[in-house]
Amino acid sequence: MKQRSRIRVSAGEQELLSMLWEFKTMTLAAAHAEFSAFGKAVSYPTMQTRLNRLVDKSLAKRSGERPAHYSAVVTEDEVAAGQVRHLLDRFGRQRLVPLVAELMSEPSLSKDELAELREMLEAAEELERNR
Repeated sequence: MKQRSRIRVSAGEQELLSMLWEFKTMTLAAAHAEFSAFGKAVSYPTMQTRLNRLVDKSLAKRSGERPAHYSAVVTEDEVAAGQVRHLLDRFGRQRLVPLVAELMSEPSLSKDELAELREMLEAAEELERNR
């Protein structure tokens, strides 16, 4: 997949993508039936419009079969990275440390996630030393 730049999604698009990530592929009817668990329930035509907008924005794809199946073409990590980059653009790089501190205070971080964060910090320090 080609490198994407700054994927930004609305809250509603995030809800739809979350559902597609969980189910991998869904028909319009299935998406309409399941969506209330992921977001605010919407009418069938509205669900069709919203899914088609994800396709138009290259965030999802629609199969050619009937009924059509929808699936996400962006990953959760790509969307999360785009949202974080948007926050940094909005609040400025000088606000990076408070952002990271807030994220690290999350009580649900696992030992593996903390180890991964340590590795990332060490890699960043190594890059800075080699500049």
